[in-house]
Amino acid sequence: MKLQYYSLINSLLRLTRSPGFWLIAVILLLISVPYYGETLQHPAFLTQLMTNLGLSRHSFERILFLAPIVWSGFIFGWRGSFFVALVSLGIMLPRAIVSPTMTDDIFEAGAVFIIGNILSLTFHSLRQERNHRIRLEKAQKELQASERRYRELFEKAQDAIWLQDMDGNIFAANQAASKLTGFTVEELIGMNVRNLLQEDGLQFARMIKRKLLNNEPLQQPYEQRSVRKDGSEVIFQLTSSLLTEEGRPVGFQHVARDVTVERKLQENLHYYVQQATRAQEEERKRISRELHDDTIQALVVLSRQLDSLISSEKDLPERVRQRLEKLWQMTNDIMQGVRRLSQDLRPASLDRLGLVPALNWLAADISSYSGLITRVQVNGQERRLPEEYELALFRIVQEALRNVWRHAEARHVTITVDFQENIIRITVADDGKGYDVPSNVGDLARNGKLGLAGMQERAQLLGGKLNIMSEKGRGTQVIVEVPV
Repeated sequence: MKLQYYSLINSLLRLTRSPGFWLIAVILLLISVPYYGETLQHPAFLTQLMTNLGLSRHSFERILFLAPIVWSGFIFGWRGSFFVALVSLGIMLPRAIVSPTMTDDIFEAGAVFIIGNILSLTFHSLRQERNHRIRLEKAQKELQASERRYRELFEKAQDAIWLQDMDGNIFAANQAASKLTGFTVEELIGMNVRNLLQEDGLQFARMIKRKLLNNEPLQQPYEQRSVRKDGSEVIFQLTSSLLTEEGRPVGFQHVARDVTVERKLQENLHYYVQQATRAQEEERKRISRELHDDTIQALVVLSRQLDSLISSEKDLPERVRQRLEKLWQMTNDIMQGVRRLSQDLRPASLDRLGLVPALNWLAADISSYSGLITRVQVNGQERRLPEEYELALFRIVQEALRNVWRHAEARHVTITVDFQENIIRITVADDGKGYDVPSNVGDLARNGKLGLAGMQERAQLLGGKLNIMSEKGRGTQVIVEVPV
């Protein structure tokens, strides 16, 4: 209650500081004095005018009270007008009650009160409408200026931008879009995007449209291929968004950047690396075959000759016999090492039986000479893959196992092969000491981790990806995922 009282006092104090408050008070005083001063007389011409209008002296003065009521509405709003109207009514009623024509005078006072408030509300509404119109005009000017700026940015943007309706008809495009497609802006307006995309691109565009309409997650930017007006292919990186009006989809906006040169260079580099890798594998295959057919066979002959010499010569001194037996054992060790090297260069089981048998051989081989407990687990329907895929995946697993053997200080390794409908995923997981994985795979080669960098390159050659997850003291997982 005290707070409301103090708030009212503060409001009245603020009101008294306004010049308009005192102006209205003076006007009310100037009207009230003659209203109650019976000795004052109107000028003759004014008395005659009021008589002709059917107004008495006090009726004219009551009409004058409309002035401060309406004026207060301009200054303080309809609340101020209502307050001044109440004050005016309080001034008029005592004189009207003692008047011989009391009923008429009270009616006139009430009419002044009502008409004053109506006029004040009317003027207040007109002023609000005027202010609203001014704000609308200002907003319209700002909107027009913003539209001009947007149009200028749209037309001069370095990226190609075009807008299309729900049926794929283009209704707006900039100069960069004309440069990207080879068509003029006038030719693009009204053209359907079906004329710019091939069948596979149209299928992809329909998928993008469906995801945007259903508000499904969409990885952007994405790539599309189109055909220019001259028939040449263009590759562009695209970002798409849905256009709506009042929550209803009306079209799509596309922002595209030409990446044809970059992708062609990447494709050429990819082809070069692919050919270099293929040549490298062919050379490994040739060396493996030569080691098996020549070197190992020569070592086998040498071993048999030493064994025959030791067995046939009865009169050999014991010292010579021991030296020959040592040479025979060394020859067998060298033969085993060369055979392992030949298998590492190109395991015969990979060509004859496929990826999974080759991985089983690799797991057994590394267990035999490293002490690692290695096992292979297969999920899904096992099947053969193209030779290039099997070879690249085998090399990735081989390099991962070598890293475990040399650096991880692990005891167990598990190779998990997941055959899915459209992808194959291989995971090499160990229980070693782990390490800090670089945030960027491109830093692997810079940090001296050439083996990991090579694994990444092989995965990329197959259109796949390589992920490395490791934590100190909690082992490492190398995951390669390739579409097939």
